[in-house]
Amino acid sequence: MSNKIKLFEGQQVRSIWDENAEKWWLSVVDVVGILSGSSQPRKYWNDLKTKLRAEGSELSEKIGQLKLEAADGKRYLTDVADPEQVLRLIQSIPSKKAEPFKLWLAKVGSERIDETVDPELSIDRAIQNYRRLGYSENWINQRIKSIEVRKALTDEWDKGGVQQGKEYAALTDLMSKTWSGMNTREYKKHKGLKKENLRDNMTNTELVLNMLAEVAATDISIVRQPNSFDESAKAAQEGAKAAKVARRQIEKSTGKSAVSKLNAKNLGQRLLKGER
Repeated sequence: MSNKIKLFEGQQVRSIWDENAEKWWLSVVDVVGILSGSSQPRKYWNDLKTKLRAEGSELSEKIGQLKLEAADGKRYLTDVADPEQVLRLIQSIPSKKAEPFKLWLAKVGSERIDETVDPELSIDRAIQNYRRLGYSENWINQRIKSIEVRKALTDEWDKGGVQQGKEYAALTDLMSKTWSGMNTREYKKHKGLKKENLRDNMTNTELVLNMLAEVAATDISIVRQPNSFDESAKAAQEGAKAAKVARRQIEKSTGKSAVSKLNAKNLGQRLLKGER
């Protein structure tokens, strides 16, 4: 994880990037302080948590804790929320800064607010961004399909009781390690990436293999209907093994690795030239 200080209208929001979950966690106290204008944001947050519990809200129960640097330079466990949770928190605090804060939040990595209303907007925006970056139409079609495939798999994970966040990341790592020989972090390092989205830096072949793993895992889950993390993990690994077999056959036929070091910096131009 990497720590960052983000500014909203000159005020600091302590943030931390979660490489496994690929999302930002923001200091709840900092967010509450900005939105409420309170001189005692910790007390305001504690009172708000009590109020939310009394109302039956599960938001405060889902808030996690990570070590963030305090004013004295030391790191302490601090309540943190992901962008989705921050958006829900905003709804609980009467503030003139709510709308500007939503726009600011979008800029630091949250889902765009309008896309939560109309998901097609996110797909259209993604297509335009990929075209602007120079990706081929074939690659773009594969990438958009991969989003659909991933969603089908995570829907099955949800049904099986898999928790978003660490458990999602654990299953994703398991599948990646099984078919590619590397977990997500190792795969990113192989491509010279840090916080970038791994799938956005895959070749056509890698996207197809990854989709095969996820499609197979989804089909297995639909048949077996796992109801625990361990059962979902078995289905995920078996699905990934199908992609591992396909990968080995491709490598045997081509004489080169199907797992490429290419990333978005050079991938677009290579794809425009028709290379994999």
